[in-house]
Amino acid sequence: MRSKVVLRRLFRNPQARYGIIAFVLLVALAYIGPYFGSYEWTEKDFMAFLSPPDADHWWGTTSIGQDMYAITLRGMQKSIVIGVLVALIATGLAAVVGAFAGYFGGWLDRVLMWGVDLLLVLPSFLILAIVSPRLRDGSWIWFVVLLAAFTWMITSRVVRSMTISLREREYVQAAVYMGIPRWKIIFRHIVPNLSSLLIIDATLNVSGAVVGEAALSFFGFGIQPPDVSLGTLIAEGSRNATGYPWLFAFPAGMLVLLVLSVNLIGDGLRDALDPGSNS
Repeated sequence: MRSKVVLRRLFRNPQARYGIIAFVLLVALAYIGPYFGSYEWTEKDFMAFLSPPDADHWWGTTSIGQDMYAITLRGMQKSIVIGVLVALIATGLAAVVGAFAGYFGGWLDRVLMWGVDLLLVLPSFLILAIVSPRLRDGSWIWFVVLLAAFTWMITSRVVRSMTISLREREYVQAAVYMGIPRWKIIFRHIVPNLSSLLIIDATLNVSGAVVGEAALSFFGFGIQPPDVSLGTLIAEGSRNATGYPWLFAFPAGMLVLLVLSVNLIGDGLRDALDPGSNS
């Protein structure tokens, strides 16, 4: 019943509805749109260098004849995948670390929170900038892992605080007296009761990861050629943004719409999961 109430609240929120519609359309454009284009993202039209948008190249072409429509959608695919994977890894890590620290306490709590505090004071952007170039010959999955590694700490502290309160609840104590292993109690009783926080955190982490990837790729530390992302396309297009605006406008526009839609969904989820809101 709670899920139905949450969904009803979510879809009653105009901003959340617009965000969901926009996000679904953007995902459909990224993954279905390429089938309607005339060119693959790897193809080059040697008769159209830096061509403005026309009937053949809907969003124009690049300096080497690539179709902007095709490579922008390819870049958006990569950015969406990175955003979702980073959000899942970061939120999952925050849930596990925070719940174990809060439930067990003692030396485990001190060690885990010491690690969290250490990661919070480290200059994440600098570390990513130093490590990313060394992984250029590896899989882009390592880039996802690096982004996720510096995204989960604050949420883990919130999870820890909430777990300290939840571990004293009657149903948790009853599970302890029944002899259920503590790690099972955490995953069966503690983490599910933090689902509201974790869902909101995962949603907002998607937009944060997309922006983080775009920023790092803009400075050459993210996705490496020949692959593309919205960040790499924005970086390339910014050099000729005044003379050839389509090189910058379409990737930047897709990035803004993607981040805005996810943020609207996150805000809507926060309101829908708030017990104080009207059903």
